[in-house]
Amino acid sequence: MKKFITLFVSVAVCQLAGIVGSLFTAPAIPTWYAALKKPSFNPPSWLFGPVWITLYTMMGVSLYLIWQKRGEIKLAWPAIIFFLIHLAVNASWSIIFFGQKNIIGALILIVALWFMIVASIFLFYKINKTAAYLLVPYLLWVSFASILNYSLWRLN
Repeated sequence: MKKFITLFVSVAVCQLAGIVGSLFTAPAIPTWYAALKKPSFNPPSWLFGPVWITLYTMMGVSLYLIWQKRGEIKLAWPAIIFFLIHLAVNASWSIIFFGQKNIIGALILIVALWFMIVASIFLFYKINKTAAYLLVPYLLWVSFASILNYSLWRLN
């Protein structure tokens, strides 16, 4: 039962980043974001929610796997702390992009986020390979989101 609670909390912590971001995203979608010029590869708005829910769930499972190693592998605690800091940066992107409507600021932040995800993957890989692999789809999506963010900046 304790493992299930830890898994639930790990996933909930990651989903919380998405909830914080959505508080700034949802109001801007039908207004400011709808008015932006978008590249031809811009996905429909409805796709972002399910993708992020899935990614945050995978991130939570990844965090849980590292949490399980915190008593036996010295690197686990620093990896957990770094991951939680990275999660705050993740949530900050929506605040900057949608809340502040600052496309270039969000672009700078998403590049930093991308490097933080890469670092998290490397840290997690040293502790639990499955935890690292669970972050790869997230890295791929943020790579795409970075290109999209750049394109939105160039077009607007």
